Amino acid sequence: MDERLARMCLAAVVEPGRPGVGRLLDEFGAEATWQAMVTGAESSTLAQRARRVDPEALAAATRSLGLRFLTPSDPQWPTRLGDLEDCEPVNELSGVPIGLWLGGPADLAELCHKAVSIVGSRASTGYGDTVAAEIAAELSEGGRTVISGGAYGIDAAAHRGCLAGRSPSIAVLAGGLDEAYPSGHRPLFERIAEKGLLVSELAPGEHPTRVRFLARNRLIAALSPGTVLVEAAARSGARNTVTWANVLARVVMAVPGPVTSATSVTPHRLIRDAEAILVSCAADIVELLDPMGRARRWDSGDHRVTDGLDPTLLRLFEVIPGRGSLPASELALRADCSLPACLAGLEELIQLQLVAQDPSGAWRLAPGVTRRRTAG
Repeated sequence: MDERLARMCLAAVVEPGRPGVGRLLDEFGAEATWQAMVTGAESSTLAQRARRVDPEALAAATRSLGLRFLTPSDPQWPTRLGDLEDCEPVNELSGVPIGLWLGGPADLAELCHKAVSIVGSRASTGYGDTVAAEIAAELSEGGRTVISGGAYGIDAAAHRGCLAGRSPSIAVLAGGLDEAYPSGHRPLFERIAEKGLLVSELAPGEHPTRVRFLARNRLIAALSPGTVLVEAAARSGARNTVTWANVLARVVMAVPGPVTSATSVTPHRLIRDAEAILVSCAADIVELLDPMGRARRWDSGDHRVTDGLDPTLLRLFEVIPGRGSLPASELALRADCSLPACLAGLEELIQLQLVAQDPSGAWRLAPGVTRRRTAG
């Protein structure tokens, strides 16, 4: 048994997003890990599942369905997936995929080189569908792949918009690629697979579950340098993909919507809390993802002296009075942080020459520092 077949068997047994097997693969290799699993204790659930796998039948099923199985050693494996190895878990899930089943002719690494992930509500509005489709179409015309999850709502609108342009799309699915889920999207998936790719960590015959959707979301976030959220209610699953994007240090963007719409709640909250950057068109997205464009964006126009502060430090800076001074205990109360955290923050602000301490020990803005915008 070679490494590819061993990884295929492991991927058919181990649930996605379980990093423990990844550590075994790094230490012992795929073949040894698979043999250890097959010969494991009778009480082991994984060993029981492993002994039910017929490696040759699994490989034959993959071929008969016109699928490929990609491993991390393949040239078409996207390097960005490596960021999942040591990242912070989300919902107790993390880790690089053992391997990926692919449907379609395209090169996954090549498509992901210039890609954008677009996610959002399944229960989308006409506004959201239109915005997602238009943004995806413009990105596609500009040569960028659009990645999404193949679901109803915003996902479908993003895929269709991309297909209307000149670039392929990628659908990352939470079940085996032998059956379309949702079944109503079979024609859409067939169109995507003509020039783009269907991607899954799950073997043929496996069905989506809630945990598998959550594990799938980490791939949508990891495969591209930026994720755009278009419509999401307060408890939308798309929020999970945004969390992954933030954990992976990807650029997170959100499209604002009508304040009267429930599906605007999460995008507006992310923008308000500085967890996402407001975008309204494909040009905004390209500007943020293109390093030269990003430099132009921030080097032009006005800026604040506090633009580089993290949210916690910025909150502390904002409660320091413009006139007079306040003790650290009062500042901690106003900034809603502990006194030790407040003192540590004040020390950082001193180093940045933004605050000063008066003879009584109270704190004030440093001479010449204001909260007004200054010319860049």
